[in-house]
Amino acid sequence: MKELLARAVIRYRWWIIVGWLLLGALAFKNGSRVLEVLNVGGATRQVTESSQAEELLRVRFSRSLSDLFAVTFTAPDPIDQPFPRLVLDSLVAALSRQSYVHGLVYYRPGEDTTFLSPDGRATIRATHDSTFIGRNGRSTFVLLALTAMSGDSSSQLVMPVRRVIAATLERFSVDTMRYQVRVTGRSPLDLDVRSITAADSKRGELRLLPLTMGILLLAFGALIAALLPLLVGFMAIWTTLAIITVLAQFTPMSVFVLNMTSMLGLGVGIDYSLLIVTRFREELNRGLRRREAAHRALVTAGSAVITSGLTVVVGFGALLLTPLTDTRSVGIGGLVVVGMAVLLSITLLPALLAVLGRQIDRPRWLARRLTWYHAPGVWEKWARSLGRHPRRALVLGGIAVALLTAPVAWIRIGLPARHWWPTQTEAGQGVADLEQMGAGGVIIPIRLVVEFPPGQTAVSATSLRGLQRLSDSLHADPRIAQVRSLVDVKPGTSLLSYSLLYSDLASARSQLPDFLDAYLSPDARVTLMDIQVRDTTSMTTTMEVTRAVRRIAAGRSKALKDTRVFVGGYTASALDVQDLLVAQFPLLVTLILAVTGVMLAVAFRSVLVPIKAVIMNSLSVAATFGLIVLVFQMGYGSALLGLAGPAAAIFVVVPVLVFAVVFGLSMDYEVFLLSRVKEAFDRTGDNDRATQEGLSATATTITSAALIMILVFGVFAFARVLAMQFVGFGLAVAVLLDATLIRMVLVPAIMHLAGRWNWWPGVRRPVAPLRRDSASLNQS
Repeated sequence: MKELLARAVIRYRWWIIVGWLLLGALAFKNGSRVLEVLNVGGATRQVTESSQAEELLRVRFSRSLSDLFAVTFTAPDPIDQPFPRLVLDSLVAALSRQSYVHGLVYYRPGEDTTFLSPDGRATIRATHDSTFIGRNGRSTFVLLALTAMSGDSSSQLVMPVRRVIAATLERFSVDTMRYQVRVTGRSPLDLDVRSITAADSKRGELRLLPLTMGILLLAFGALIAALLPLLVGFMAIWTTLAIITVLAQFTPMSVFVLNMTSMLGLGVGIDYSLLIVTRFREELNRGLRRREAAHRALVTAGSAVITSGLTVVVGFGALLLTPLTDTRSVGIGGLVVVGMAVLLSITLLPALLAVLGRQIDRPRWLARRLTWYHAPGVWEKWARSLGRHPRRALVLGGIAVALLTAPVAWIRIGLPARHWWPTQTEAGQGVADLEQMGAGGVIIPIRLVVEFPPGQTAVSATSLRGLQRLSDSLHADPRIAQVRSLVDVKPGTSLLSYSLLYSDLASARSQLPDFLDAYLSPDARVTLMDIQVRDTTSMTTTMEVTRAVRRIAAGRSKALKDTRVFVGGYTASALDVQDLLVAQFPLLVTLILAVTGVMLAVAFRSVLVPIKAVIMNSLSVAATFGLIVLVFQMGYGSALLGLAGPAAAIFVVVPVLVFAVVFGLSMDYEVFLLSRVKEAFDRTGDNDRATQEGLSATATTITSAALIMILVFGVFAFARVLAMQFVGFGLAVAVLLDATLIRMVLVPAIMHLAGRWNWWPGVRRPVAPLRRDSASLNQS
């Protein structure tokens, strides 16, 4: 099969080149629209308590407040001064005239009043509630209730709201540095994350281009040869983005896949190209002609690329079994981008090499100046030294891995306590403004939905008594700042007063139209309780509050015994996703380890090689987790990544993605090294000699490929979205550990100690080493 593929690629090289160029042009055109079809929210396929709560709110309420916008307003003077008040009132009036706004709440001194907008469509409530005013008196916020229900439909209203605000401020010739007005909320935050993710992806690619080019010039010593891996990497990215644009029409795709595609496409595309081009040049130096050299490179290095690609996609394939859109999207994107990188490396690249031949070495003067980088002396000495003392290398390397892995014992899974919302965005700055006002929980409350059985309403005396006891239990938690519900309309109101108010429901709806539309379903059988945590409570701790709310709801009074109660909201959704992924993680790990081990056993016809590879990769991943905990959760060195302190917890998606991706990528270098060792062993029959020869031959290639991978992933460790920083840092560190401590120390040491058992049962007895002269040894 390898021979047939190689002959076909060389024979039809011009057709292959033209075909890929046309496909690349089409992919660039369609892939540029990918951002329009990507989602931000981390939805899940499985039914969870939080998803049931959201579904009840969506279906049973005519006007749900599940997606409020908060417009923060900060003035240079107190809000009650004439000009700041005029600007604020004008903003409220302008927003109330918009067709998609059906309700507003804003701060105004004096008595609480509720009135309709001039067109009678939007309800405006002016309140003197101190929650709406900052401690300095110069900041406040406006709550907007929108016609759109939730999700991306609300995201489409973010820019219209911002344009209305900008036009109003411009009409007053307001200095936007002194009057700061920002739109925030779930949808604005999601939209800004989408925008900033795309910007970081483009910025990362621009930063990587000169750095990657520099390393490739070092690796090849020639400009033409250095450009080929870049061509493969970028074509893999753009063809993948074009395919994702199509796939997003049939399955939800997360915006998270954008940066992952850029990282992986450039990384593995260059990795595979580097291996094939390096082997092609070796074959040319042995005297083969360009077509024969390309054929030989495809048969040997191309085989390693295919094996490596298959092991990498195992991890991404396992991600398809996870319930979260984010992880499934990365799984789909990873499968596509690695598949495209392999396909380009074994078709387009050999076709170009067969055409270019010795032209890839131009300009030759550059190669002469960079010969020092390819000098085998250093790596040959290292290989011989390690071969003489494999036990010492194994012990020292094992101690290093153990020390790096130790922090995993203190890992805490959850939403990070800080830096979760990117503060470089308008919505992120809006969250910071709300927190300074003591109202940070307004836009992401814990939502408790109570559904009463048929024949019973939420406003009966018995139901109100049960709701009152539930509300009192929630208020008893010092971490809860406020509860909004049918029995919390006004503090100090008695249960009898509420019973009288709701006895005439039509009259009550006329008095509190927006409130009852949001907190009581039209049939009065479903009611909502919004729970706002104190600003001193971090998002990490809010997950604990959510668990406490669920425990309180489960122990509800007899008055609510026949009801169905669901706790939803942002943190509840994150908690449900966390529980699902943590439960599935052991299965994910087992599947990846087993499938990878079987594939390597078949590829190398060995039992020990796949076992060793699985153990070594697991150690690499464990050490990576340890460094993630040390840097992000504990905060050691986090300032170097632009973070102002420890995150206190690790987002659950990070371990899942890092394990799946790192385990696959680590196999790249394992396959590169073992393929060369096996080739030498089949030729010589001497395990020690083959290990030294394989290590010397691949060390420069692995080092160059690893440097590029570290740069590609490391750039995203400085991204402005914390989740992307987690993954970028984790992948960069994993590649660094894998290409140095694992692949250059531990793996060769074990190979030396195991001897001929490395290749059992493929080789049942030692083969007499072939005698070769030193010249042929140097060529190999």
